[in-house]
Amino acid sequence: MPNDPLHFADDPGAHRSAWSALALVGIIAIWFASGMLVPDEDGQATRDSRAGEPVSVAVTTSTAEPVSETFVAEGQALPDRDTRVRAETSGAIREVLIRKGQKVAADDLIARIDPRQRTADLRRAEADLARTRRELENAETLLDRGATTLDRVVHARVEFAAAEAALAAARQAIADTEIRAPFAGQLEALEIDTGEFVTAGTDLARVVDSDPLTIEARVPQQSLGRLELGQSANIHFITGERRTGTVSFLGSTADPTTRTFALEVEVANPDGLLTAGISVEVRIPTGETAAHFVSPAILALDESGALGLKTVDEQNRAAFQPVEILKAQTNGVWVTGLPGTARIISVGQGFVRAGDTVDPRPDTGAREP
Repeated sequence: MPNDPLHFADDPGAHRSAWSALALVGIIAIWFASGMLVPDEDGQATRDSRAGEPVSVAVTTSTAEPVSETFVAEGQALPDRDTRVRAETSGAIREVLIRKGQKVAADDLIARIDPRQRTADLRRAEADLARTRRELENAETLLDRGATTLDRVVHARVEFAAAEAALAAARQAIADTEIRAPFAGQLEALEIDTGEFVTAGTDLARVVDSDPLTIEARVPQQSLGRLELGQSANIHFITGERRTGTVSFLGSTADPTTRTFALEVEVANPDGLLTAGISVEVRIPTGETAAHFVSPAILALDESGALGLKTVDEQNRAAFQPVEILKAQTNGVWVTGLPGTARIISVGQGFVRAGDTVDPRPDTGAREP
């Protein structure tokens, strides 16, 4: 079978080449099996030739600086008071004196229910009171003369007291026909027209007081200790307005779902330019702390997932330092957890582990914050 490529009986040279190829494949397989090309724990291949040599790294010497700490939360602006005005009695609306959107002072008359039936009831109650007063006076005079009994006097006193109560109720019924603003604010809604019949308990209007505004937000458990009543707060409205307020309330019980606490900030709004119901950002300065400014690119995670930086100690050994991000800027982040002065590995941190001896060299390309 001279044309069979696998038949070498008549070609001793081809026979030797095939055996050489098979031997080479076997050597490569043994080489892979021995682990000679598998990276070591540092992720570097074939470091055997450099075992014991310090890894060259670039180091930046960083000094902690005082940085302002600020609590930041998203919130909502709400009116100080928002109340529905309801009808206290039934009847037809006789007149509406204020339009929706107008400012009102406390006790301003908004509308009036037809009082004619109540006026008639008031006059009847006044007449009944006058009559029972005379009857009581006559009974007491006759009792003094011995011409009547004590029971008649007691009965006259009961009727007089009932007449007094009826008169008070009639006067209150007249007062209930007047729909008045409970406090100063803006008439946000007016749901009645002249001639419309309303029943007691019906919503007639809505008065909103937006001075001051109340800013509501939520505080995480870990931030509650940084806040206190009376602290100054900077409020950034989504409309672009910026105002200063005061912390007026801190909740003492966490929400069972979010584990956060209620926060309220009071913001003066005498000109009424700030609108209730819109989103805001609350920023409350809570003091200063020492922090280092670093590039986020050199942050690392250890085996447990903790965030940190790799540094170099006095013996030129690498160390992993857990840190916390205090705040971020466009060109870097401020972190805490490092000593006042630290030599931070800025280049080559991926090639060393904690405890490795390194060859630190100044990072000439490092930028100041």
